[in-house]
Amino acid sequence: MPPVPRSEPPKAQSARPAGGRDRYFDVLRAVALVRVVTYHAFGWAWAGMLFPSMGVMFALAGTLMAKSLERPALQVIKGRMRRLLLPFWFWGFFVVAAMVIHGWTPGPDVFYWVLPLGDPQGDEWGVQAWEVLWYLRAYLWFVLLSPLLLRVFRKAPIPVLLLSLAPVLVFQFLWVPPDSRFGGGLVDLATFLFCWLVGFAHHDGVLRRMKPGPVVTGSLAALAFGAWYALTHQAETGGYDLDDIPLAQTFYCAGFVTLLMYFKAYYKVDFAGLARFGRLDRIVTIFNRRAVTIYLWHEIALILAVPLIDRFWDAPALAAYLPLESQWFLFGIGWLLLAVAVLLCGWVEDVAAKKRPRLFP
Repeated sequence: MPPVPRSEPPKAQSARPAGGRDRYFDVLRAVALVRVVTYHAFGWAWAGMLFPSMGVMFALAGTLMAKSLERPALQVIKGRMRRLLLPFWFWGFFVVAAMVIHGWTPGPDVFYWVLPLGDPQGDEWGVQAWEVLWYLRAYLWFVLLSPLLLRVFRKAPIPVLLLSLAPVLVFQFLWVPPDSRFGGGLVDLATFLFCWLVGFAHHDGVLRRMKPGPVVTGSLAALAFGAWYALTHQAETGGYDLDDIPLAQTFYCAGFVTLLMYFKAYYKVDFAGLARFGRLDRIVTIFNRRAVTIYLWHEIALILAVPLIDRFWDAPALAAYLPLESQWFLFGIGWLLLAVAVLLCGWVEDVAAKKRPRLFP
């Protein structure tokens, strides 16, 4: 592997080519969101190994954050927080109102519903809606830490990237973080730190300058170790779901996203040909411009699909001809309700981005 310079990265390597958005990244983000919704609808443990969505999403965000930090850091952080918090506040208003009406009494930690530096929480009745907020909290912390992380990364890219795997090993074998908001936040940061930094490595051209042999070998080794650890520790965790096994999640995501990013960087893949498939290209665009809306509202859509399907049983014709007992039918209804949520609520992302609000992005 050729030596990696310690100087500032060349400007040629960018998350977006000169012609506009990078459709390779757009497609990855869309697939990641589809996988998240599918996982929450069916609960398939193997879905995380098929496509580890959260690792991919953190890696994509790391790449774009490194690109954005070519501008003043404070300006970038304020922009990222605005684009995250406005959709979160809009969504949170309805969720908190529903829980209060249901009988929940907010305590002092209601602060986290304003600034999610820790996990916002409510009552058990609404847990399916608010449990997904860990991702927003982790994303927010990565954004706040990125100016420092990027400075440290650029001093010694490869060593720092490899050392980013160490915290999860420490937490697994040497010190167990407390079972609290603070401890949970530490574990999530440790779990996805490598993914965020490999996004930096892509933007700075570090991956592009590496030879395929070491990258592919190391990535496959990380994938194998992550899968092996998950499959051989089911007695401790109750299954092999990567979401429940931080160490396995870390290494599996590290191998997976490194291959995805390296493939992009080394072979300069951009999926520009997607434009020839108008409808598919349009769907990918919607998923990317409404990514926060889809993530926040998808659990509520799946929740509301259940009572809606229950009403279908009251119509004999629907009960006779529709597969109302099928989880796939619930999955389909969930997507229809999510489409409605995107139409009704997605414009908040336009406002957060200081763009003209639009129903159809």
